[in-house]
Amino acid sequence: MANFALEVTRLGFSALQAVSPELAGRMAFRLFCRTPSPRPKGAKAKAAHAAGAARLAGAEHFTLKLASGAKAHAYRLNGGARGKRPRFLVTHGWGSSGEYMAELVSMLAATGAEVVALDFPGHGRAGGRFLHMGLAVGAIAAAGERFGAFDAVIGHSFGGAALMVSAAGLLPDMAPVACERLVLIGAPSEMRWLFVDFGRMIGLRPAAQAALENEVHRVTGRRLEAFDADNTAGGIGRPVLVIHAEDDKEVPPAHARRYGAAGASVRLFWANGFGHRRIVGAEPVLGAIAAFLDGDRGEEDAFDESIKKDAEIIPFFELPARRAAL
Repeated sequence: MANFALEVTRLGFSALQAVSPELAGRMAFRLFCRTPSPRPKGAKAKAAHAAGAARLAGAEHFTLKLASGAKAHAYRLNGGARGKRPRFLVTHGWGSSGEYMAELVSMLAATGAEVVALDFPGHGRAGGRFLHMGLAVGAIAAAGERFGAFDAVIGHSFGGAALMVSAAGLLPDMAPVACERLVLIGAPSEMRWLFVDFGRMIGLRPAAQAALENEVHRVTGRRLEAFDADNTAGGIGRPVLVIHAEDDKEVPPAHARRYGAAGASVRLFWANGFGHRRIVGAEPVLGAIAAFLDGDRGEEDAFDESIKKDAEIIPFFELPARRAAL
């Protein structure tokens, strides 16, 4: 938020929580879940979006209706009845869209695999300006219902966290994503830190902060503390590749280390030098993902070395720090 807008917001919440902490918490949750405009801002954003749109120009388009009434959008490449082939699902981060994941999508499609890329509610072609974890997991479930089981799912930032929540079956009455492998790129390992930082930013006092966090339970059926790597990555029984950069300024590298400590099935790969956003289009990262999806062949060599910032990368659009971490 700009300084003036933040000050106005803090003053508003200061007055509101003095009257009703419960109402202040509910309003704070609405603000927390409001998504940025899908229109790219700035030259780099516009160039990245245009390049991604060109890569996805030949994709099929699907509207996925969620039980809540919200909608998600899906791109599909190499679809249709063309014989047995791997099927991959790709999810984006907060404020992003399928266009900004197009380098990864193109790499996967070039292998001949069927590739589905989601636009979560409030993002890209899905429409709307509202998203929370329950809606994201619902969109993933809708993709599974429409396209079937996936050989692997790959998600960046918030999209990676949503895939892990889905794979672990954390949300009541929500079908877990059926997949053999998971790749998490710059993904948070738990969610409470985001809510604490947000509450501090807008000046919530303890009662209103508790009401904000209670909204998570109301819309997902799970307490905020349940969204933790200790309850997810270590227990799903499938190989997980966690890719992170130690210079990631939106999601601290401690999140990757927590994933890495969650169980023997989790492999940690440092992509240092690529930060939080550029990492999804970095050539060495794409190579590491391809090796992981290909199974054990050459996998050990690929993951035993850290990546340095030594490749030309496609600019990725800028996100506010707090929102990118989502």
